[in-house]
Amino acid sequence: MNFILFDTAIAHTYLLPLTFVRPVAEIRIGILTIREKWENYLHTSCSCYSESYLSGKYATRWEKENIFINASVLPSEALAQKIKSLANKEAIYAENNMLIAYRNEAQKKIVWKEPVRSIIYPFDIFVLNGVEIQADFQRITKGRKSQPIEDRYTIVYKPENIFIEEGADVKACVLNAEKGVIYVGKNAQVQEMSVIQGNFALCEGAVVNIGGKMRGDTTIGNYCKVGGEISNSVFFGYSNKAHDGFLGNSVIAEWCNLGADTNTSNLKNTYGNVKIWNYFTKTFIDTQRQFCGLIMGDYCKTGINTMLNTGTVVGISCNIFGGDFPPKFIPSFSWGGAKGFEQYELPKAFEAIEKMMARRNKTLSEEEKAIIQHCYEQSEF
Repeated sequence: MNFILFDTAIAHTYLLPLTFVRPVAEIRIGILTIREKWENYLHTSCSCYSESYLSGKYATRWEKENIFINASVLPSEALAQKIKSLANKEAIYAENNMLIAYRNEAQKKIVWKEPVRSIIYPFDIFVLNGVEIQADFQRITKGRKSQPIEDRYTIVYKPENIFIEEGADVKACVLNAEKGVIYVGKNAQVQEMSVIQGNFALCEGAVVNIGGKMRGDTTIGNYCKVGGEISNSVFFGYSNKAHDGFLGNSVIAEWCNLGADTNTSNLKNTYGNVKIWNYFTKTFIDTQRQFCGLIMGDYCKTGINTMLNTGTVVGISCNIFGGDFPPKFIPSFSWGGAKGFEQYELPKAFEAIEKMMARRNKTLSEEEKAIIQHCYEQSEF
């Protein structure tokens, strides 16, 4: 059977700016991306069906028989088995009437009465991240043996909740897995004097710099470099927060760089609910949550000592610098700070992106350039 992870138009818009340059299924939550999770449960590869401008990079694989899965839905073993057993023209709906999956052109409705985890808003990613780290950890490590921690200066609490992949380097640090699991991916590195609390995932090739303070329910995606204090946050991949500064209850997409002593507020002084920009309603909406920090799209940079207010949303390819707090919503391709913004010219944006990618021996493909150019032409600036 051919499985296609589809975006609804509303879901794709609600999850902006994180979905400007990717389908919903390519969002990382827990240890894996949503696509990787479904492939793990279904034991086969999946393709994505999203906005047409993304199809050059994310092509949809079509077969005579197709099962479509809502990419906003996070898998479980029971749900995956039910989806695999769908008959022709059957559809599964959650009790709140959310479409979960269907086979070909659905006509018969089946109601799934068990709980369903899904991401609707960007902040759902860090809210659900601890649960997803645990679920991914159990599947990834099942039946496998962790690499031993041989460094005598590393302190470990509850080692049965810790898994170290091949090639990882862990030295003179504290790993406390008493309240959650800790996963250290292939060729990842935890440097001296770092302190890590579970639930925590350090994905392939990622680095926690010397003295890093990693608090629970945090994911550091592939090839990221992080330091300072990070709490309940998710980095998708290839992004840096290498120096001191606090980041909490936040989501950072790919190819971002937070300058030294960049700090985010994640709690209002009034202790009230945080409001956050929503691209669908084009207004600030109430998150119904006390804690919400920074939601940052791809290819963004902050200068040293940048301060970002509670519930700040940043589009893609922004360069933020200067003193004082910039606005809580910063449109894509913005260059400036609290004193005002100019539009980031596309050739200069491409130049900065290409230089950053070259540092990781990556190149910006023509398909990726086309996606960024589409976003530039449609930007809110």
